[in-house]
Amino acid sequence: MEYILYEVNGAVAKITINREKALNALNSQVLDELNATLDAVDLDTVRCLILTGAGQKSFVAGADIGEMSTLTKAEGEAFGKKGNDVFRKLETFPIPVIAAVNGFALGGGCEISMSCDIRICSDNAVFGQPEVGLGITPGFGGTQRLARLVGAGMAKQMIYTARNIKADEALRIGLVNAVYTQEELMAQAEKMAAGIAKNAPIAVRNCKKAINEGLDVDMDQAIVIEEKLFGDCFETEDQKYGMAFFLDKNKEKVKEPFKNC
Repeated sequence: MEYILYEVNGAVAKITINREKALNALNSQVLDELNATLDAVDLDTVRCLILTGAGQKSFVAGADIGEMSTLTKAEGEAFGKKGNDVFRKLETFPIPVIAAVNGFALGGGCEISMSCDIRICSDNAVFGQPEVGLGITPGFGGTQRLARLVGAGMAKQMIYTARNIKADEALRIGLVNAVYTQEELMAQAEKMAAGIAKNAPIAVRNCKKAINEGLDVDMDQAIVIEEKLFGDCFETEDQKYGMAFFLDKNKEKVKEPFKNC
């Protein structure tokens, strides 16, 4: 991998987009390497992913404008599909993904952060969808995910004006969950990931699936999805152990980590 760093620490893995000189901009090679990295994650051991960008200046500054500038209509559509396929894989990845946004998250950078389950950012973070200023639309899901996250009115304002917003406004409108100093950001991402990783893995995965799939249907269909995934947790070793420990009044046994059962 030339542009992707992958590290595993226990049950938490970190993916770093490592193209710092280009502010971690997404070209075809970065997207291909990210796709391959996701395919290679060992889901038997890794329970939570952190996605970040190299350096303190930029998370992902956007898609590579140099590469896009000469695309034909058909090539532009194909490039959009490449990005959308990778981002959708990230969004539907079986385990939770935390975006640790350090600096610029513009265009494709904002879009890839929105494909993650949870977004936290540093106080120097800047978010935006500047595409209309370049004569294009957001192409990696920005017109769809931004409206779902912050509401149609705010999404339209950000996209139509191509105006960037800082970390405090991103927090105010619900685009991010929390803002930390640049020095604290990664430690806080790792702390959150470790907290997720210690919980029952089947239950966490089923929660992600229930939330994601339920948002795409009406409430009557959504509760059926939840019922099935709720039932799916029963008879697993994690469910048996977790409930037995809860019911043990004496708590004689030291609680052990959940297993992938």
